[in-house]
Order: sequence, then C-alpha cells, then structure tokens
Amino acid sequence: MIHVEGVTKKFEKETAVATIELSVKTGSIYGLLGSNGAGKTTLLKILAGIYRPDHGNVHIEKQSIYENVSLKQKVVFIPDSLYFFPQATIHQMADYYRSFYPGWNQERYETLQQVFNIDPHRKIQRLSKGMQRQVAFWLSLSCMPNVLILDEPIDGLDPVMRQKIKNLLFQDVAERDLTVIISSHNLREIEDICDHVGIMHKGKLVIEKELDDLKTDTHKIQVAFSSPEQETSMLKQLNILHQEKRGSVNLLIGKGQKQHIEEIVRSSQPLVFDMLPLTLEEIFIYEMGGVGYEIENILI
Repeated sequence: MIHVEGVTKKFEKETAVATIELSVKTGSIYGLLGSNGAGKTTLLKILAGIYRPDHGNVHIEKQSIYENVSLKQKVVFIPDSLYFFPQATIHQMADYYRSFYPGWNQERYETLQQVFNIDPHRKIQRLSKGMQRQVAFWLSLSCMPNVLILDEPIDGLDPVMRQKIKNLLFQDVAERDLTVIISSHNLREIEDICDHVGIMHKGKLVIEKELDDLKTDTHKIQVAFSSPEQETSMLKQLNILHQEKRGSVNLLIGKGQKQHIEEIVRSSQPLVFDMLPLTLEEIFIYEMGGVGYEIENILI
C-alpha cells in the first residue's frame, strides 16, 4: 500500500529526514515512534503529500502522492495542531470536506454524530481542545479514506473517548482495510492498537519491526551469581542494551532469541535467574539508549 524509498528532506542546513525506507501494508496500523525532534512530523507530512521530499519517493497504491489530487482524496491527515476555518461550524466544515472527498459518506457522518454527541451547528473554535479533536476524527472518518495519517491523535481526549476512537479505527481496519499511520508519544496507546512499529532518531529509521517480533527480540533479565567471574563470562556472550545492579541481582535488558539467552545464562550456573516481559515503553527507552539517546533525557 505505502512504499517510502530513500526519502530525504532538509530545511536549510538541517536534515529532518534522512534516507528513510519503509513499507506499510494495506489494512495495518503502523506506529511511528521516536525522540523529540526525530523527524516524525516531517515524515508524516511527506506521506500526506504536504511536503515534497528532496530525494526519494513516496508511493501510495503505486502512485506518487505529491501533487496528486485524486490520490490525496483517499488520504486524510489529522495534524497535531488542528486547523479549521475561522468561525466555521461543524456542519460548515462537513460541507467543505464533502466537496473535496468523493468518498464522503453522509450516513456515516450522521451516525458518528451519535458517537461524539456534539451539536453540528456549534462553532468549532468555541469548543474545547478535546472536543475539537473529536470533530477532526468525526469529519475524517466520514470521508471514508483509504489511508489515515495521525500526528499525536489522542492528545486532549478523555479515556472514554480514546476507547471509542480506537474502536472506530479497529472497525474500519477490519471492515474496509483502512491503513493507519500513527505518531504518538503515548506508547501505551500505541502498544494497544499497532501491529507494526518504526522508531526514528535524528531523521533516521533505526528500528522497524512487527510489534510482536520487537517484543520477542528484547527481554528483561534478572540474574545473580556466586562469583563475578561467572557474571563477566555470561555478559560477554549476550547483546546487552542496559545493565544495572540492584543489590546482588543484576537487571539486564538484552536482545536476542529467548531460548538462546536462556541457554547462555543457565550454562553460567546462576543463583537467581528470571526473564520478564517488557512493555513497548521500556523497549523504546532501552533501544534509544542503544543509539546514544540517554535514558535520563528521554521524554515519553
């Protein structure tokens, strides 16, 4: 569905996106994560056809997205900073969306009014930040897009509304093969809904994996030994992202297949050994530490 080939984007002397390569399958939900200033929003705007890449190509449904009006009519982008026409009501913005998006579904628009429970004759600028975010989803989902690109989509939403919107996304993915790309610092929400994850840092995509594979490949290890020599020998054989001491117990974050790690640790005859599951937030922290983004400075 979406193919990004060697995309680079610079602003004056600053490289925002550097030679990005990625693919997003039809009907999947792709989570784009990264450090602050990593280039996520720039990449999303390139995917939406707002920015033209300096180098490389972005193809959606085998067509270039930039300046392709007919293709853009199948793609909806909800930015972090929302914009609506000044003094416009929801109904007036719906008329505008209807005029641009041929896939507009009036029946769904009216059905979603019951979900969001907002008077369509209210002026959007007078609504709270969270309610404006709901309006953005209301209008966007009524367009029945093939691709939905979301930048910090749940910012300002209460837990009940977050769940409603996630359910709507799941419904469209399952029933219409909607493809969703989400950039968010709320990793717990990303973990709940995404099936594929890419992590950016300094304009580059440092990791891209299915979420299940990412979790399978990274482990939290608790281990203690009777002698420092045993511990040193074991550590030399493992790919360790992070290490800290808690009393006599060593807490390690390691990469590799679980069975292989278990074999190495057990062969060293530990006094204590346990492997624990990692959250996406923990994986993000330790992976970013591995590319030089210090844990102390990470903001999630």
